[in-house]
Amino acid sequence: MRAKLALALLSPCLLGATGCYLGHVAAGQMRLLRQRQPIAEILADPSTTPGLRERLTVVEQVRAFAVDLGLDVGGQYTSYVDWPGDRIVTTVVATRPGEVDPTGWYFPVVGRVPYKGFFDSERARAEVEHLRAGGFDVCEYAVPAYSTLGWFDDPVTGPMLRGAEGPTVETILHEFVHATVFVRSDADFNEGVASFVGEEASVLFYAETERPDAARRERRRVEDGRLVQAERLRLRKQVAELYAATPPGPECEATRADLERAARRAIAALPLSSDATAAAAAALPLNDACLALSGTYAADVDAYAARLRTLRGDLRAFVALLRAAASAPDPRAALLDP
Repeated sequence: MRAKLALALLSPCLLGATGCYLGHVAAGQMRLLRQRQPIAEILADPSTTPGLRERLTVVEQVRAFAVDLGLDVGGQYTSYVDWPGDRIVTTVVATRPGEVDPTGWYFPVVGRVPYKGFFDSERARAEVEHLRAGGFDVCEYAVPAYSTLGWFDDPVTGPMLRGAEGPTVETILHEFVHATVFVRSDADFNEGVASFVGEEASVLFYAETERPDAARRERRRVEDGRLVQAERLRLRKQVAELYAATPPGPECEATRADLERAARRAIAALPLSSDATAAAAAALPLNDACLALSGTYAADVDAYAARLRTLRGDLRAFVALLRAAASAPDPRAALLDP
């Protein structure tokens, strides 16, 4: 799963109950902000490597595209931090036994969120062990970027740029959606719509910057991801039905294992665009907590795609509707109802 989280990822840490936790995350955030370098200065520096120069130039192009798309960009992604490793934070999601919905945590300002984030991977590991000792199932994964919803001018980071360009473009656009629209205590809406717009916008970015081959490549990547997510969501639904109909015990566990094996066979049979994509899909975790997170990010993709079709594929019109819907009592319904 691509790890693209909003301020809600960070806020549970900043607003956590323990001073130790608060200090850890505040220190990580301040460390990130202190290391920012303006992208304009990096591009003007003759010692900047061609690879970094090329990627940061794309970031500037994506910012301009996002403005034209109707997203709020503020001062985000105008600076760069050469952060080490493959992540800024490690995210942890938990489910109770017999459930495939995130347990979640409730915090002031952001409300209820399904995940916690840790700058320190050892602290994340300790949280995972604590949750498992309490009987929870846990999903843990690396996150290369998050948005503070415009509260800070978030930097581009080393982990964001070390992968392929297409996912970087999508991540930046995803985070701009979070900076534009955020609904308290509704992570499914926030993450689901940001994922959908980020995916569609990444394809449109390449199409409108006259890179048709890249646009086709990006569309294949997006569709591959949606095919895999559809299988994970199908498994999530099957597991939920199993837990509702079968009491805990060996029979339930055996059936759960059979369902997962069948899902892996289905994923292996998908017509994905490359062997590398198929290998990554085959390695995805399918435990209950990771299935829960798939629901947060991908459960509404078909509904959003159908709504975009009613707009004749006009993503700018979709973004305008999204902005208007965010203040409605039920933002999802307001966005999806013609």
